[in-house]
Amino acid sequence: MFRRFYPKLWVKSAYEIDYDRLYQEGIRGLIFDIDNTLVPHDAPPDERSIRLMQELRQKGFSIMTVSNNHEPRVRSLAEKLEIGYIHDAHKPAPRGYLAACSRMGLLPEETACIGDQLFTDVLGANRAGVRSILVLPVDRSTDIPRIRLKRRLEAPILKAYEKHYGGPVGR
Repeated sequence: MFRRFYPKLWVKSAYEIDYDRLYQEGIRGLIFDIDNTLVPHDAPPDERSIRLMQELRQKGFSIMTVSNNHEPRVRSLAEKLEIGYIHDAHKPAPRGYLAACSRMGLLPEETACIGDQLFTDVLGANRAGVRSILVLPVDRSTDIPRIRLKRRLEAPILKAYEKHYGGPVGR
């Protein structure tokens, strides 16, 4: 019942993913969520997120963000990170993911999505045929009330996932 919400990989942080392994497995494009995936909710990019994007580009990845947020927020962050973006994506609709793949010149199976929410990031990636990678939120204290409610609804799904596959990997 919950399988459509299951990520292909659950990792503690976007900063702990084995990107070399993803590349070896044929992943050439990365789609990142913004808030609480790379930086706290509504925070600007920090040195760590900027450095990660630079390192990933050097490895040969194409990178975009697909966000449900409005264009000013998404554009500002994407410009500072020097990545492409799709705003108002209506995740979990697959349209934004597929558009990102198209802009990167990649097939969905050559792409991975990294995000912190099951009902938007993971479900949307799974629906689009993109490899889904769930990360723990950067800072849950910055979640807005709507996101806090979603996290409570995600809890039984994550518990079921953990029972079958274990918890998040990483430090």
